[in-house]
Amino acid sequence: MMDLFAAPVFDTTVIFEGKELFKGKGSASIWAEKLSAELGVPVTAQKIGTGWALCASVDGEERIWGILGQRLKRIN
Repeated sequence: MMDLFAAPVFDTTVIFEGKELFKGKGSASIWAEKLSAELGVPVTAQKIGTGWALCASVDGEERIWGILGQRLKRIN
């Protein structure tokens, strides 16, 4: 199985405060489901400025993922 963090993100994105985020909630929600299955924790799509990011608590630490170079990347 291919690691989700190596999978290309070909969804439409927006740049907000220098961070590349998902443009639509639908796309972000689909990726949130995939990330949740991979990490084994609940992941949600949350609005940040003009875009959407993936958010979860992993090992008691809040984490946020956006996109960098068509790959998921932690942005916090």
